[in-house]
Amino acid sequence: MLHRGVHVVVVGCGRVGAELGVALEMNGHTVAILDRSERAFRRLPENWAGTAIVGSGFDRDDLTRAGATRAGALAAVTSGDNSNILTARIARENFHIPHVVARIYDPRRAQIYQRLGIPTVATVTWTTDQVMRRLFPELTVEEWHDQTGQIVLVERMLPESWGGRRLAELETTGRFLVVSVTRAGVPRLGGSALVCQEGDVLHLALAKEDLGELDRVLDLAGRD
Repeated sequence: MLHRGVHVVVVGCGRVGAELGVALEMNGHTVAILDRSERAFRRLPENWAGTAIVGSGFDRDDLTRAGATRAGALAAVTSGDNSNILTARIARENFHIPHVVARIYDPRRAQIYQRLGIPTVATVTWTTDQVMRRLFPELTVEEWHDQTGQIVLVERMLPESWGGRRLAELETTGRFLVVSVTRAGVPRLGGSALVCQEGDVLHLALAKEDLGELDRVLDLAGRD
């Protein structure tokens, strides 16, 4: 689980990269942003406390200068699909960064890379909020609530340690209902009979008072 104070590398200082860098810093993380153009860093506020480095996301020396060897997360958010995927793969395979997300313009290609275990966000749904959700998968995000505010629909990415377990385990307490599962970019209703895979994103219905219990069950069950 990621906590405050994680070092995050952001590759690309366009609008989203700059917004992401600011949001991460506001949430208590240290941030290094890589971009090929020094002019891109003008998008950052003057009081931004992170590190701005001119360099490439698929150059290992540049990534090392950005702190990739100690990073807990990396977001590749340049304007090029190929660059972002190459950066994401280097981050995962060479630097063993546990939480990596890549920006992809072509949703069809995004599904392919999802199957390779690289979380992606297609441009049509790309927001800073979506990136944060994938960089910090332990966050439980409330999507909807009923008129009383007592029943909520939440999004949660399964912890890696749940791989091989059945989603039905979540429903045995009678407190959580698996509404849908998104796997490799493809959503399906229900899915409690599925065997969990890394990268599965769940939508669950539950009582708002049980939000803390959901986090506890996922974390404790994942360590069994």
